[in-house]
Amino acid sequence: MAMLAGAAPDISAAASEARGSYADLTTLFAQWRSFERPPQRDGAPDYTQATFARRHEELKSYQLRLAAIDPGSWPIAQQVDYQLVRAELNGFDFDIRVLQPWARDPAFYQSVWTEQSDTPAHEGPAHHDLVELWTYSFPLSRTEQQRLARELAIVPPLLRQARLNLTGNARDLWITGTGTMRNQIDALTALEAKVPAGNRDLQRAIRSAVQATREFVAWLEQQAPARTGPSGIGKDNYTWMLQNVHLVPMTWEQELTLLQRELARAHATLRLEEHRNRGLAPLTAPATAAEYQQKANAAVTKYMAFLRGQDLLTVQDYLDPAIRSHIGEFVPLEKRNFFAIASHYEPITLFAHFYHWFDHAWMKNLPHASPVRRGALLNNIWDSRAEGMATAMEEIVLHAGYYDDNPRAREIFWIMLAQRCARGIASLYAQANEFDIAQAKAYQVEWTPRGWMRPDLDLLGFEQQLYLRQPGYGTSYVTGKYLIDELIKERSHQLGDAFTLRGFFDEFNAAGLIPVSQIRWQLTGRKP
Repeated sequence: MAMLAGAAPDISAAASEARGSYADLTTLFAQWRSFERPPQRDGAPDYTQATFARRHEELKSYQLRLAAIDPGSWPIAQQVDYQLVRAELNGFDFDIRVLQPWARDPAFYQSVWTEQSDTPAHEGPAHHDLVELWTYSFPLSRTEQQRLARELAIVPPLLRQARLNLTGNARDLWITGTGTMRNQIDALTALEAKVPAGNRDLQRAIRSAVQATREFVAWLEQQAPARTGPSGIGKDNYTWMLQNVHLVPMTWEQELTLLQRELARAHATLRLEEHRNRGLAPLTAPATAAEYQQKANAAVTKYMAFLRGQDLLTVQDYLDPAIRSHIGEFVPLEKRNFFAIASHYEPITLFAHFYHWFDHAWMKNLPHASPVRRGALLNNIWDSRAEGMATAMEEIVLHAGYYDDNPRAREIFWIMLAQRCARGIASLYAQANEFDIAQAKAYQVEWTPRGWMRPDLDLLGFEQQLYLRQPGYGTSYVTGKYLIDELIKERSHQLGDAFTLRGFFDEFNAAGLIPVSQIRWQLTGRKP
């Protein structure tokens, strides 16, 4: 397995004869997206080594075609689209040469997803024919029963193929991925109890999927002792991916410095907030489900009014239900994970991060004019924008005065930031193979204030597994926020007295869910 990132194929000859129009780019993009979906093998997507070797060679034709297009005279927005297409091609190349989730990561073969991701697409690598249970309404109609049976039919052949494909030696990915596949058994068992007993085809599909997953888990457990290698991709590969796929203009070392500085700022400011608030009563959490629902809904009402009243951004009517439908439920004290602790004390400390659901609503109601930006970019290329903006909004509403009538809630923000920094730093060390996943989790627990990151609950393992599976994701919250801060600085300097926050966020959101570096180029005219 090649584990050293390198340059793309030599395309200098094609570039010397560069030509082409924006229409050529969008045609290339549509054909590329069609190619990106793998062929079928026994009723499942084909992720075998031979197929990837062939497709890696075929990728070069798309790279050459892209290099033969010269976007230099195009409007900046179209030049940005060119870079987004280039990033997706780089992502495919990087996955084949380095990341190889189909060979290293059993979790890649998870098919059954019970919840919608709050981000534009699933966080981390996922195969192409997922069963999105959250898209179904129960009880199922006859048509939906047939659709679900067809979708579940992919599970047995895919897991048979997985035993051929999984040749990697990444121990932490192997062990955590085995847990992911055990969870699929639980999801399928719960599904079986929800569907009509009279539909034999659907019941048969569920039982076959359960049996295939059980056998796959047993195989993973049998193979586990032989998996002894590291799971990180190394600093050089990480930096290449960061700069050439996610279009984040930083290195592994620069991200580490940034997150260490932000971790110190979060801890120091938390102590200052605690000192200022030392005479105030402590925060209280709801004691019942009814109290939680009342508190959470009241917080959303206040928050939406606050956004409008402060003129922070344009607030369409459909944004209220977009966030209100995700306020969650009451969680008993002994089962509250980090985010449940925060949201039970003050809902908006978490719900401000639900800018994600604003993004979903805008994607649906205000689709982007560019076909390149209309859907989710591949490889989580959107992470600096999606997670960065959601994290930035947490601090924006704090400084805009949302917690002026509840100063103790300001403390929660700094705890949230410290946790995001701690887990991001841990993920950097894990990708550098300086931490294994146990050490990464221990670091995250140690540097999250007040003991809120509990090692006995699933959230901790889920987060570090995700950040190991998807390099760069664990840092994207803080790195993306930093890039947005820089952009606000630059744009306000450009516009002077004409700058307004609402104007900024309107143009920022209109650019779409693309890397912040590319939004900066489009808004300021300054090429990265």
